[in-house]
Amino acid sequence: MDYFISTVIFTGIALIGVLGVYLITGLTGLFSLGQAAFMAIGGYVSAVLIRNYSVPVVPAVALAIAAAMLAALLVGLPTVRLRRDYISLVTLGFGEAIVALLNNSANITGGAMGISGIPQLTTLPVVLASVAVCLALVILYKNSKYGRQCLALRSDELAAKSMGINVYRLKLVTFLFAGALTGYSGVLFGFYTTYLEPAAFNWIISAEWTIIVFVGGVNSLTGTVLATILLTGLPEFLRFASEWRVAIYCVIVLLIVNYRTAGIMGEHELSPKSVRRLLSRMKGVRP
Repeated sequence: MDYFISTVIFTGIALIGVLGVYLITGLTGLFSLGQAAFMAIGGYVSAVLIRNYSVPVVPAVALAIAAAMLAALLVGLPTVRLRRDYISLVTLGFGEAIVALLNNSANITGGAMGISGIPQLTTLPVVLASVAVCLALVILYKNSKYGRQCLALRSDELAAKSMGINVYRLKLVTFLFAGALTGYSGVLFGFYTTYLEPAAFNWIISAEWTIIVFVGGVNSLTGTVLATILLTGLPEFLRFASEWRVAIYCVIVLLIVNYRTAGIMGEHELSPKSVRRLLSRMKGVRP
């Protein structure tokens, strides 16, 4: 039972981080390979504040999210003006720079040995509530004016500009929102494992999250959720082959490209209407 709960908690934490990637890639069509860095910032800031300075939990969490957003702002201000492929390179470099900074700040972060003694505050109810709130916020954003503008931007940036959309501001706001979500996932991660080390936040995490979004269907939030559950839970049941995790992901992506090119859900979303239609088909009743 404890193993099952632990798997659910890690899946929920990963989902919150993947939602940040969905905002950037699914809504705006950009690619960020530095999302794990925002996770590290959120986790380390909250851990250091509580462990070293006895800051209460709520202010520490708020400051950790604010720190992740500030980092996203500093990276996003010059970066979101670049072409999409350049954005991925810059964010990759940023992520590796954060890992190097954590490794070389031993007096604060513990260096490569990491930081331990973090209070275990993340529980299953906390994760489930956090996932529900974060999902609701992403859904609201997607269905808002800004979300519709993001979809227009993803389809054709020049056309979006001609419609009067402030493309630069839109990209930056979305980048900040994604940074906040990913930073919060780092807070939950640190509060559950009670230990953080720089090696846990390398660029592979960011790449895996991006793969998850594509596997689920880059245009589908439902697909993102389903793919996160599948690809986060899968390594837990294949512990004997954990070192092949990236290879397994690559094989899955190749299968998706060949047999389900638009991802698990494509552009479709799960809704009460679609559920009723599916149930009707399963019962052999014409919808």
